[in-house]
Amino acid sequence: MSTLLEVSGVSVSFDGFRAINNLSFRIADAELRAVIGPNGAGKTTFMDIITGKTRPDEGRVIWGEKSVSFLRMSEAAIAQAGVGRKFQKPTVFEDQTVQENLLMALKNTRGWLGVLFYRPNPEDLDRVAELAEEIGLNDALRRKSGELSHGQKQWLEIGMLLAQEPRLLLVDEPAAGMTPQEREHTTDLLVQAARTRAVVVVEHDMEFVRRLNCKVTVLHEGSVLAEGSLDHVTSNQDVIDVYLGR
Repeated sequence: MSTLLEVSGVSVSFDGFRAINNLSFRIADAELRAVIGPNGAGKTTFMDIITGKTRPDEGRVIWGEKSVSFLRMSEAAIAQAGVGRKFQKPTVFEDQTVQENLLMALKNTRGWLGVLFYRPNPEDLDRVAELAEEIGLNDALRRKSGELSHGQKQWLEIGMLLAQEPRLLLVDEPAAGMTPQEREHTTDLLVQAARTRAVVVVEHDMEFVRRLNCKVTVLHEGSVLAEGSLDHVTSNQDVIDVYLGR
């Protein structure tokens, strides 16, 4: 599998505190990866660097077949290149229906005037129906998003990101606050999404990570401490010391 994103030798400090310390990470084109680590390990800063929100002091962030450097690109340009990010708290348009939220998110080249006078064509409606099926909200297309459960809002937001056809999806703690059934569906959704794109899941919940059944990267003090299957990293003495506190 070809490498989609490569982060190498990246460091960043805030007011003398080294949040990321010589961090290297790579992910392939269609791969699911979990990133775990104690609070303050640098997980959020790591995602901020990939999306262009934070500029590292040193190191490289290289993207795609043409080895483009993200360090010269704006946040908007990185998003357009194919990086989608889902924050912990879902942000959907609560007064709009599920269908309207998904239609607004579709990857179409239209300026603000186009958005203002937008009328969906049959292809757009078909694509939205497909997305709704994928995220498990096909029965809720006409419902206002504000009426959805917490878990359903999370799925809708994942659907809105998928509508933009990203090549890399960064997802922050998707299982937080969900019922067991919702968590199971979220697992399926992320595993399915990773068949056609790279998906990085930052998560605290070890049970959820176990269900993802993917390679795990453990961060500690801004560096990669261990990498491999969940069983491999959780049997690593360094990981046990810093993360599991045994």
